[in-house]
Amino acid sequence: MARLEVENLVKRFGPVVAVDGVSFSVEAGEILVLLGPSGCGKTTVLRCIAGLEHPQAGDVRVDGRSLLGLPPERRGVGLVFQRYALFPHLSVAANVAYGLRHGWPRLPRAQRQRKVAELLALVGLSGYERRRPHELSEGQKQRVALARALAVEPKVLLLDEPLSALDAALRGELRHELRRILKERNTTAVYVTHDQTEALALADRVGVMRAGKLEQVDRPQDLYERPRTPFVAQFLGRANLWLARVVRLQPPKAWVEVAGLTVEAEVLAPPQGGEALLFFRPEWVETGHGPFQAELREAEYLGDHWEVRGRVQGLPLVLRTPTIPENPLSFRIMRAFLLPTAE
Repeated sequence: MARLEVENLVKRFGPVVAVDGVSFSVEAGEILVLLGPSGCGKTTVLRCIAGLEHPQAGDVRVDGRSLLGLPPERRGVGLVFQRYALFPHLSVAANVAYGLRHGWPRLPRAQRQRKVAELLALVGLSGYERRRPHELSEGQKQRVALARALAVEPKVLLLDEPLSALDAALRGELRHELRRILKERNTTAVYVTHDQTEALALADRVGVMRAGKLEQVDRPQDLYERPRTPFVAQFLGRANLWLARVVRLQPPKAWVEVAGLTVEAEVLAPPQGGEALLFFRPEWVETGHGPFQAELREAEYLGDHWEVRGRVQGLPLVLRTPTIPENPLSFRIMRAFLLPTAE
């Protein structure tokens, strides 16, 4: 187990600032997921930790010791890639044992074999020792890549969208197995993804990145239910964000006027001036009665619920309902929060 600290990390590629003053820590045995859209800088952060990129400013420390200036092989950091990077000419066992044979200290053969057998059992691939990568499914290849990274007992394990190439059903199965394996070995891990469901399911904490900056780091439930910026609210799940006029502000409560009605909300971040954003999730409403009237325009069947979209006096609305509701739809907001309009 090890504690990772990233402090005021800055990485530029020419005039482009890919990482702009990013700071976070990962406690020993914790899984931190960096979540964000393509190009937000999350993979660059991972590569700076691994030593594959060199930041212009900031520091990366493991157990208080700076890793800057150390080559990747001396950082005690493991890396699992999106495309596995397995050696095609080597067997599964030889792939897993590669770091044990060529690293330092080099383990004796009998000890290597015991460790490989233990790791293959951990990832559910006992009996696959002699197979080559081309004889494996995509999910099995990813398990081999994980076992190989864990074999050298890294202080910190970095995972760069390792499940993104898999189909949806397999991703769901493997993310559950991946969390189990990391927790069973008490591994300190940083996981990069753009998939919100994956982030919520895997993480102890999630850090949401945007344009090179870290907007918020929190537990998955707190991040979903109490985002501090409009971007976080919208990126992590469906969100209704209505521009409203602040009638009364008495933190932690506020009363705002929107669509001709007054709504009570909890203040997540102080509004700037007399306007703010009223934020509520699609499931935080009660339909069938209430002061709001929505004109429904489309409905999408998603298995266990319908996602319906419409407008309330020009304001966009998205709701989740067990059945297709009548049009127009009456509803009331059961829970809402206030966010500032400026980001």
